[in-house]
Amino acid sequence: MAKASSKPDPRAAKSDAAEKAEFAEVIAEAGDHVEPPPPEVVEPDPELSPEEAEEARKDYLLARFWISARGYWGRNGDRLAWLFSSGLLLLIVGHVGFQYGINVWNRAIFDAIEKRDSATVYYLAAVFFPLAIGSVLLGVAQVFTRMGIQRRWRAWLTNAVISRWLASGRYYQLNLVGGDHQNPEYRIAEDLRIATDSPVDFVAGVTSAFLSAATFIVVLWTIGGALTVTLAGSTITIPGFLVIAAVLYAAIASGSIMTIGRSFVQVSEDKNQAEAEYRYALTRVRENGESIALLGGEEEERDGIDKTFTKALRQWARLAGQHMRTTLVSQGSHLIAPVVPLLLCAPKFLDGSMSLGQVMQAASAFTIVQTAFGWLVDNYPRLADWNACARRIASLMMSLDGLERAEQGDGIGRIKRGETEGDAMLSLNDLSVTLDDGTAVVGETEVVIEPGERLLVAGESGTGKSTLVRALAGLWPWGGGSVNFHPDRRLFMLPQKPYIPSGTLRRAIAYPGAADDWLTEQICDALHKVGLDHLKEKIEEEGPWDQTLSGGEKQRLAFARLLLHNPDIVVLDEATSALDEKSQDKMMEIVIKELPKATIVSVAHRVELEAFHSRKIVLERRKGGAKLVSDVNLIPRMGRRRLLGRFLRHRKAAKKAA
Repeated sequence: MAKASSKPDPRAAKSDAAEKAEFAEVIAEAGDHVEPPPPEVVEPDPELSPEEAEEARKDYLLARFWISARGYWGRNGDRLAWLFSSGLLLLIVGHVGFQYGINVWNRAIFDAIEKRDSATVYYLAAVFFPLAIGSVLLGVAQVFTRMGIQRRWRAWLTNAVISRWLASGRYYQLNLVGGDHQNPEYRIAEDLRIATDSPVDFVAGVTSAFLSAATFIVVLWTIGGALTVTLAGSTITIPGFLVIAAVLYAAIASGSIMTIGRSFVQVSEDKNQAEAEYRYALTRVRENGESIALLGGEEEERDGIDKTFTKALRQWARLAGQHMRTTLVSQGSHLIAPVVPLLLCAPKFLDGSMSLGQVMQAASAFTIVQTAFGWLVDNYPRLADWNACARRIASLMMSLDGLERAEQGDGIGRIKRGETEGDAMLSLNDLSVTLDDGTAVVGETEVVIEPGERLLVAGESGTGKSTLVRALAGLWPWGGGSVNFHPDRRLFMLPQKPYIPSGTLRRAIAYPGAADDWLTEQICDALHKVGLDHLKEKIEEEGPWDQTLSGGEKQRLAFARLLLHNPDIVVLDEATSALDEKSQDKMMEIVIKELPKATIVSVAHRVELEAFHSRKIVLERRKGGAKLVSDVNLIPRMGRRRLLGRFLRHRKAAKKAA
């Protein structure tokens, strides 16, 4: 980033700080080492069948997710993680205690009603309100604590993943390598949210279910006692019959849901992928709207959108079928559960061995136990959805692992980056550029660029010029040799398609600097120099500038950025391709005039650009990668007309000599 030329607005800084305060609070304790080193590569057992290997891969994906996710409670995790977790456990215990108190109250009130004891009924009515209020308050506190863990865990893990995703240009490199990491933005925004929300709900639910089951099984065993049944003249005594009935009932319901919903995980995963593909298709249309409109490709785009949408609907239909089958079991279970204990306790109530209060307490306890045991029945769909989302975010993590291991020298060679010796601004030492599988793109290249030199890189399409530029920028890591820069010198890239961020035009011009790093007068002066005077009055306006500016205006705006940032080394990658020759010459003249000491490296096809460079190297496609075939100094020229005149004079002289 260029050094700021003016002081930032303190009000804007304060506002920005306020907006980020909560997020910063969550991630501040993580430090710079949020993510542990990438795990070692786990090779599948060669003896496994393809189906078994795929299942093993899915199991490992869940393990990979937890390797990173559990760091929230680790040394570099959130400072409040254990406080919130312990608080949630205590609140669950307290809530179960109030449940037991209400269960006992339930027995007492019905016994008092059966005996027509009005004093006890009034007393118990007064007691109920503190119990109810306490239970509700604990429930509310549970929700606050549980969602606090979810929010902070998501923030911590999102910060960890995004930090790795944005580091060293990996967000760009993912487009160049194979792997199961499509639509990373959807995985980070949606899959990661579900992957951190659901485990907290599951742990809280399982803990509550276990404590409830343990507490109220004792109640059922104590109240129900043994049931004696006479069958065919034989007397059978069933100890703890209500407990046995609750366990059997829950086992049947859970077994049914497991059998019916065994495909839930795969269906949920397929649905999430289909939704991501549909969203990506829509995004592509928005991002490339101008090209599609100019080519009249609406029908073809509609066909593609319809296909992805149909696929998404088909997956939703499969998921709906799974939900219908599980709802059949779940709803049936909820309807039958309250009736079963009443029927089981009816004989003992009718023979006088159980009071009405005991029957109602047993019915309430039975429902609580059955609900606890049937927790899986109610949450299996969410468990399946979490499983799918955790695997998808883990797939992205594994792809980032691979890039990070490559940076550390694992497998395919990496291009080293260092500092030049002496006064050289930039040097390529035995540089070779390869694909991520080792295929050569550019062979060994040796180039030294001195301060103030203006180097033109030429060659036919497909010779690796743009790949070489990416290697200079550090975006293309695969290859060998080194790229060295003069220490304490700033590099600025101008790509063929300038990036226009959302927001005001001021922000677009200042990017990647802050919008307030330059005075309005400085920005207007830069716009004037590049021929964008008509935009001066709009620099504070917000709008879809990426869509409204033409290709030529975007490239002019990129040159305005260059003038504001005033770097030491400039790399132009077809940066004038959308400009006519006259505008191209003007832009290059401005750069040379305004940045006389800058070292310039240009990649271009147009021969006219030679007039603005002092040196030219040519790449030529060869077997084993493109090679540097010529490196010549260019004679300074005054323009195309003088070049043309010289050419005609030489041609005329040659004819006379003939």
